[in-house]
Amino acid sequence: MNAPGDGGVEPTLRDRLSGLSRAELGGLVALVAITVGGAGLWYARSLPRPVEVRAATALPAPAASATSSPDVVPILVDVAGWVRRPGVYEFHDGDRVIDAIDAAGGARRGAALDALNLAAPLADGTQILVPRRQASGPVGSVGSGATPSKVNINAASAAELEALPGVGEVIAQRIVDYRTANGPFGSVDDLLDVSGIGEVTLENIRDLVTV
Repeated sequence: MNAPGDGGVEPTLRDRLSGLSRAELGGLVALVAITVGGAGLWYARSLPRPVEVRAATALPAPAASATSSPDVVPILVDVAGWVRRPGVYEFHDGDRVIDAIDAAGGARRGAALDALNLAAPLADGTQILVPRRQASGPVGSVGSGATPSKVNINAASAAELEALPGVGEVIAQRIVDYRTANGPFGSVDDLLDVSGIGEVTLENIRDLVTV
């Protein structure tokens, strides 16, 4: 080979490769292949990877519920008078007076049901007073033409009190029990302190009782 400056020609790449042995040439090819392959792998890894976007699964719409009915407001009615189980009972819209009497165990023998409108609708907070039919003269009468005497609520027995209109067996016993526990009544109006006696019942018996 001529040294630079001697006017010689530099050897070309082909001349250099032709001077290599077959083993050296094979090693050179393998080295080039590894270099190219590594560069390709690095380039492939450096490329941005697409992000898989999954469509959100739509949730099924809630089934339309049946037409919601408004809250049912109970009707509370005080059933008193000549019934088997006086008390406050719960009813619903559309119930009638006859339903209230049935709920209280039905009317007792001698009840004056014809004095009531059994088909009337019930209203919340009202009282149904089933009166007792008066077979003879006024309560406390001694006989025909006799002056009626008032029932002394401080001395009358439960049976005597039970004969008063609108006062049944249960309320009559409550009057006696209240009198025993609290002493004599000071006035007829004190009957309002007895459970089961309301303004209507008191007005029905006011002229028939005394203290």
